[in-house]
Amino acid sequence: MRHKFEQNSDIDSADPLVIVQAAAESPETTAILAYLDNYQTGHAGIIPVKTPDRLVMVKTATIILADVQHETLLLYTTTGTITTHETLRHFVQRLGDSTFVQVSKHGVLNLDHLQSLEDSFSGNMTAVLTTHLKTAVSRKYVKGLMAQLGL
Repeated sequence: MRHKFEQNSDIDSADPLVIVQAAAESPETTAILAYLDNYQTGHAGIIPVKTPDRLVMVKTATIILADVQHETLLLYTTTGTITTHETLRHFVQRLGDSTFVQVSKHGVLNLDHLQSLEDSFSGNMTAVLTTHLKTAVSRKYVKGLMAQLGL
């Protein structure tokens, strides 16, 4: 990825304009835009999650996997499972953390809890996570996951 700075006195230095240019939108450009959206958001490593009966403060480092099952978002953590009705997309936007990578239409995993990847059927993979949790990595998301891993 290349980058450069261009000075423009017409733009307020307290509110800079950032333009991302590429031949086409890709997982990389989407990740850059998401990072920029969350740049000034103060994440203290804790995210509030609304469950059916209370508001739970969850340390993001303890989240292993966020997975949608039957219109319910399940957050698998090192201490248990939390159920919420928030959408996966909204949850990931609120996380604003590059250690979380989408691996399927319904799942996002925390790279800090990824232990291994195994080949599966027709180009898919299986991610083995902390606490022996497993999730499928869809063929569509394998390339993005490998890029996040630096491979």
